[in-house]
Amino acid sequence: MKKKFILKFEKSKINKKIPYFRSGDIVEVQIKIKENENIRLQSFEGIVISKRKNGINSNFTVRKISYNEGIERVFPIYSPIIHKIIVKKHNLFKKSKLYYIRKSFGKNLNLKKKNIY
Repeated sequence: MKKKFILKFEKSKINKKIPYFRSGDIVEVQIKIKENENIRLQSFEGIVISKRKNGINSNFTVRKISYNEGIERVFPIYSPIIHKIIVKKHNLFKKSKLYYIRKSFGKNLNLKKKNIY
């Protein structure tokens, strides 16, 4: 009985439309930030290093380089603070977890464009 209730609750929360992306793609995540009473959008753009699918607990990690310092952020996919996910570019990688990208940055990343046709 309890399992059915949890599954029903998760299905009601998963109805959010999410674009198709995978690890290696460059995405822009727009986040809602509340300051006092105002809500503003802040964008975080970078390369997706990993993606974990686990129902409502699904998340993905985005890495960007700012002022020669690597910044990684983990986003829950079905979080209410995520306003929009925009896929900027599809890249072709053969691995699903790109943790080796932490060692190289800038032009050392050999990003191969993926043909969608």
